[in-house]
Amino acid sequence: MSGIAISRLLEERKDWRRKPMFGFSARPSKSPDGSLNLMKWDCTIPGLKNTIWEHGFYTLKMSFSDNYPSSPPRVQFKPPIFHPNIYPSGTVCLSILDESKGWQSSTTIKQILIGIQYLLNEPNIDDPAQMEAYQLYTRDRITYNKRVREQAQATIK
Repeated sequence: MSGIAISRLLEERKDWRRKPMFGFSARPSKSPDGSLNLMKWDCTIPGLKNTIWEHGFYTLKMSFSDNYPSSPPRVQFKPPIFHPNIYPSGTVCLSILDESKGWQSSTTIKQILIGIQYLLNEPNIDDPAQMEAYQLYTRDRITYNKRVREQAQATIK
């Protein structure tokens, strides 16, 4: 494992523990032996208030490579969600997570989570990843909104 990646992730963890964001969670996952795996994080994003995503809590995994922070993490919703910019596998399609588009090595885990929360309510229709969600979003917003609200209700524990 890269010392630079581990050092940066330790700083991210320390910052999160000092200043957590209300409603969000982000923490390294545990390995089978009980130790922390800094290269894989378990996260939760709340749906924004006053949106069709409100009341939902969406879980995702962040996987970091040895090249982090030069390369962005891979971010995947588990389980996958219905959204124009989320691949059927759950992988997030967002410019700040793409090395060739908007990734910057200074981007933090907090910024990624806020960016994804914003993306939920403001899809980028110029970069669709899930055809059914894209088509409903662009052609039948009432049905799209209904599906998203049902999805949000299903995430409430």
